[in-house]
Amino acid sequence: MTFNIQTPSLATAQRSLGPGNPTYPLLPAQLSGCPKTSNETMQFPLEVAYDYASATNVSFARGTHWQDWQAILPPRHPRATMPVGGSPLVDVSDVAPARFRDQKVFVKDESRNPTWSHKDRLNTFTISAALYEGASTIIVASSGNHGVSAAAMASRAGLNCLVLTMPEVSPAVRDMILGYGAYPVYLPADARWPAMRALKEIPGAYPVSNLTPVHTGHPWGPEGYKTMAYEILADLDGAVPAAVVAPTGYGEMLYGIYKGFHEARLLGQIDQIPRLVSVEPATRGPLHHAMKAGLLATTVAAGPTVQSGTAVTVNGYRAVVALRESSGLALLVSDDRARAAHAVLAQQGLWQEISSSAAFAALDDITAFDADGPVVVIGCSTGLKEPAQPRTATATTPDLASLRRYLKTEFGFDI
Repeated sequence: MTFNIQTPSLATAQRSLGPGNPTYPLLPAQLSGCPKTSNETMQFPLEVAYDYASATNVSFARGTHWQDWQAILPPRHPRATMPVGGSPLVDVSDVAPARFRDQKVFVKDESRNPTWSHKDRLNTFTISAALYEGASTIIVASSGNHGVSAAAMASRAGLNCLVLTMPEVSPAVRDMILGYGAYPVYLPADARWPAMRALKEIPGAYPVSNLTPVHTGHPWGPEGYKTMAYEILADLDGAVPAAVVAPTGYGEMLYGIYKGFHEARLLGQIDQIPRLVSVEPATRGPLHHAMKAGLLATTVAAGPTVQSGTAVTVNGYRAVVALRESSGLALLVSDDRARAAHAVLAQQGLWQEISSSAAFAALDDITAFDADGPVVVIGCSTGLKEPAQPRTATATTPDLASLRRYLKTEFGFDI
């Protein structure tokens, strides 16, 4: 099959992360992991390989942006036009643990993306691949950010979108999916994957979610997350963070951030890679347990958690590679600590989802980093998408005495 790709991208192939790193043509995307190295118990993901020797003009200097980095990103289809990225680094040093304040602590606020989450970076390239392969309908299994993002990107690109989600999905997520013109399909959580495999047999249907027991996902997707590392370098004027702390589900974002810094070092722009820190719910944490046991992947029980964005039961191999290659840490955070951190970030004007707030909470578990430089915490998504906590509002009257009494009674605030 021939694909009509005209782009400044230096992407050359799909490269397996499995033993021997076999390669495949850039398209069609290998949507079920590496066919040569995977087996029934372990599936290996693929990534995009590039002609780095020809990437002589790539820079991560202050003021550079996506158009400056296209050579080391996958081809971007002309219909994948949603402006993505450019999320700011917000200084939260004043509320960070005291031992880090001399280094500066920033939150990279991904809620500034078009659908209010980091997933827009991933879907920029999964949708591009789908368009190049002639898809007409996108299929995504998601309880939140991924489904919303895929729905928006597909709509803008003129594609249909089916979002396989659960009946208890957040009302905000449901309304966004419907608002973007996608079609939610409500299923029990475990039934989404059989439904995905059934629907992908329809001509023109194209999955942008994972299809394998051990998460492999779409090879082009994590390449979008590399831009987070590029932006951090640009915003810090080339300074390398001591660490990047990231909420972690399957680990696609964690690996993308690692790869972005790895490429910057490969191209001679930096001389070290930040230490990566993954943060998972304490009741699950498959990556934490895999790293502790020295495993490539492991499955854990589905313990209850409000950290819905990272509530997975199996880790992806990409995350293991990212932590191993960056001498990283795999941490666990309880829901109570995540909620407390959410309140602290809110006082800084940041309304993050609970799973993102857990990454900020994890700073309490880190004594110090070997390298100098700031610490960057990834804030993946807005808390506005999460289910609202029921609260009955108390009415008052507009005279001053009543207003003062109301504020004192309800909030303990004297005015």
